[in-house]
Amino acid sequence: MAEYRAGYIAIVGRPNVGKSTLMNQLIGQKISITSRKAQTTRHRIIGIHTEADAQFVFVDTPGFQLKHLNALNRNMNRSVSDALNQVDLVFLVIEALRFGADDVKVQQMLSPKTPAILIINKVDQIKEKAALLPFIEKMAAEFPFKAIVPASAKQGTQLKDILAAAKPLLPAGMPLFADDDVTDRNVRFLAAEFIREKIFRLSGEELPYSTSVIIEKFEEEGNLSRIHAAIIVDKPGHKAIIIGKGGEKLKQIGTEARQDMEKLLGGKVYLELWVKVKSGWADDKAMLRELGYE
Repeated sequence: MAEYRAGYIAIVGRPNVGKSTLMNQLIGQKISITSRKAQTTRHRIIGIHTEADAQFVFVDTPGFQLKHLNALNRNMNRSVSDALNQVDLVFLVIEALRFGADDVKVQQMLSPKTPAILIINKVDQIKEKAALLPFIEKMAAEFPFKAIVPASAKQGTQLKDILAAAKPLLPAGMPLFADDDVTDRNVRFLAAEFIREKIFRLSGEELPYSTSVIIEKFEEEGNLSRIHAAIIVDKPGHKAIIIGKGGEKLKQIGTEARQDMEKLLGGKVYLELWVKVKSGWADDKAMLRELGYE
């Protein structure tokens, strides 16, 4: 019988390469929020995939920030470097045919002492398929990766290849979590993240980076969950944008977030949202602690 293996795997890369989408696909459930905008993931989030002979504990990290280094972004970068020092294996995720200065910055953080697999994501978007092999050869010369796996997180392709490459690199040992666990985060945290995802998806380019979410009340009554949440914004003008004309934008954010929560919880959700202005929250260490950015 094969020796059981279990370990932590950091998923790292620059913003918007598909790290969260990849983790959600690997565990088969939405845990980490996604959008096309950078800085969507702000916390380290653990996703767990368990097989008969192995347990993969994925650590989805924020994209490494090179711009706008306020207290929030410094915290996010520290989260990436901390994760790299505490795991058994690293997945470096890059976009197919792109390896720019921001990717190099993340790659330089890798330690030769920790095995790493390069995942070349978004191969479904390549028009010139013949360019992929030379790109793989170029990347093989950049770092002693244990494996290089082309994949499409969005399409869910090559997931078995990724897991097969990772399994022998995990330490031998007992499972780290129960067989049916999919994350270490509680439902309050996931509810706040689902709301924040809808803000990212439904608002303009700049607004999401000035927003956060606090769950102020979470009550369960049988099959019904009552959730009261505050959306924190930096300026009064942002509050008006979030609410929208006649409250339509806030209503849309709430409706879409509630639908995700009902899928997660398997029951009905009553969600009430309001918006609060807290100027300078992203540079306020006390406020960041209150919002869960340790």
